[in-house]
Amino acid sequence: MSQRIDSYSPDGSPAGWGRVGDEVRRVVRLADPLLPYKARELLSALSQLALFCNGEGLPGKAEVWLAREVIERFIAVGCPTVRESTRGNYRCRLLRLSEVVLGGECRTGRPAKLSASVPNAPYSRTELADLWGWVSGQPTEELRWGCKTLMALGLGAGLDSPEVIPVRVHDIRRSSGGAGPVVVVTRGPRKREILCRRPWEGVLASAADRLDTTGAAQYLFRPNSYSRGTNTVTNFLARTRPSPNVPRLVMGRLRSTWLAELFEERLPITVIVAAAGVDTLHGLSRILPFLSAVPAEEAARLLRGSQ
Repeated sequence: MSQRIDSYSPDGSPAGWGRVGDEVRRVVRLADPLLPYKARELLSALSQLALFCNGEGLPGKAEVWLAREVIERFIAVGCPTVRESTRGNYRCRLLRLSEVVLGGECRTGRPAKLSASVPNAPYSRTELADLWGWVSGQPTEELRWGCKTLMALGLGAGLDSPEVIPVRVHDIRRSSGGAGPVVVVTRGPRKREILCRRPWEGVLASAADRLDTTGAAQYLFRPNSYSRGTNTVTNFLARTRPSPNVPRLVMGRLRSTWLAELFEERLPITVIVAAAGVDTLHGLSRILPFLSAVPAEEAARLLRGSQ
């Protein structure tokens, strides 16, 4: 087994392997007798991490690579082309290696949970235009306004399906004159107030204004449906008339589009975290592969700071 470790090299002889290979093999020789994984599994995971760290300009030492904060960054942004199940396997192996080499706890908090699902890609501008045209062409007013409400809550406030279902009409707060900001008050464990994005203020205010709020508080989405299950949004969308040339309306993609716009407009990260209703930055990591790269000159200017 020691001979296999000593002769290991990743496929394709990637750039930087000559700088990190000896350290990768040294660590796996040390950890192999102590861990339940096969040596090639440890070599594969650690070599990917080491190459990522080399590309980031970090020192070629396992004590640096296997810091849990570095592992979390690698899992979040360092391997965007692999499935989340593979990323989960990488994390497990790397954290066990970290225990052998370093021990200790992750200072940035509990690692984010990974699922095997594919991240929801934001809609493009063309897709959003097509989707709005599809919404306007639905055969009934109920379907049209239901879809408009979903788009306004998803693209305007970043709500996902579980947050859409319990929203009441009076949770949409707007000025009596119709102009000005619109605020969405969410319910449930992530209760918060969210300012609606300007392009969707009118749609969301109209969705609330059209409903009769006399008497008992009405639901904003599907106001005549009193059975509010986890499939309320899914069941509604199943009744819409599909179009082969238009993407499906998916709340997860609407929220991803909302998040991507906030990042692209460079809102402070604390503002985004609060509006999104997440506890840590890990909760936003799935959107990172879809963000535009910053040109090198602009990145250098931003990193250097103003005079």
